[in-house]
Amino acid sequence: MPIQWFPGHMNSARRKAAETLADVDVVIEVVDSRLPEASSNPMIDELRRFRQRPCLKLLNKSDLADPVATRAWLDAYNARPNVKAVAMCAHKAGDVARVPGLCRTLAPHRDDNTKPLRMMVMGIPNVGKSTLVNALVKRKVAAVGDEPAVTKSQQRIVLGPGLVLIDTPGLMWPRIEHDSDGYMLAASHAIGRNAVREEEVAVFLADILLTRYPAALAARYRFETSNMDGAGVLETVARKRGCVVRGRPGEYDLEKAAMILLTDYRSGALGRVSLETPDSRRAMLAAAMEATAG
Repeated sequence: MPIQWFPGHMNSARRKAAETLADVDVVIEVVDSRLPEASSNPMIDELRRFRQRPCLKLLNKSDLADPVATRAWLDAYNARPNVKAVAMCAHKAGDVARVPGLCRTLAPHRDDNTKPLRMMVMGIPNVGKSTLVNALVKRKVAAVGDEPAVTKSQQRIVLGPGLVLIDTPGLMWPRIEHDSDGYMLAASHAIGRNAVREEEVAVFLADILLTRYPAALAARYRFETSNMDGAGVLETVARKRGCVVRGRPGEYDLEKAAMILLTDYRSGALGRVSLETPDSRRAMLAAAMEATAG
């Protein structure tokens, strides 16, 4: 079942972001390193291009992502005009401390001390924007939560002499075009649970893990992965972890097993995993175009 999620407050947040962008020097777009393109809101790129604003693209949660895939994404993004991409972890003070300086390189006209450098943090829900903002300010000014869409309104924060930061709510886009993007976003907890079926998302995730990281599955759950599909992985996790429906001996609780698999991926217990690479992205888009043409 295709996944769509666009809470009502996001429409007004988008309009407000478009207005504010007129007075911003640099857009800081935060994405999830494990799925950089799937977690990149196309509306953000559209808005900043319209205003001709440079973008500092922060591939956050890089400690959870496959470093080889992350390197490939950085090369791809840094080849784009007016974009500077870096991998980071918003929980690491050293990574966060680099952000204002990187923004200055994208807006050298703000080195004249006449006006502050104005930076706008944007991104989809639950990619770590609020964690980044709190780390930049060095105190809690943005709500942080495990559920997506915690931040609901903009706020303007003076970081110090010559530095202004504008924090924005997480912004999804009205329609997720590719089903696989919806599943990747759901697996990474960027979409509210009311819009997804965890069992379906976990099967999608298991299929990716079987293809790219079978050893991680085998090491975590102690089973042989050959000749297995995503549904088989979920059932085996249920069996290994004792996920049985109460009062129904022999019937596995696949929803509980799904949450175990998803939580292990989200927390990094499965190791450093990336759900997409530039090559897999190109292949997915090519297949989608072929299907449309057919």
